[in-house]
Amino acid sequence: MDRPRFPDDLLAAQTAWYATYERLVTVQDTGAAAHRRHLLVLSRRIAAHPFWQTPAGTPAARVELKELGRRRAAGEGARVG
Repeated sequence: MDRPRFPDDLLAAQTAWYATYERLVTVQDTGAAAHRRHLLVLSRRIAAHPFWQTPAGTPAARVELKELGRRRAAGEGARVG
């Protein structure tokens, strides 16, 4: 089976989600609410993306997107967001 080719905006949103989450867990008291709001926006963007309505939008593709986004966020550091 071919691996899904994720749309750029979907992959960018997932990558930004992990980068934002990392910032959330590392902030002290300031900025946490803004990070949480950004996570909600990104979560809605990811969940409602039209890709999930295509045949390639399988549960396995969701897992793959998360893994790819996590790796990219870890590799890009503060440049993501």
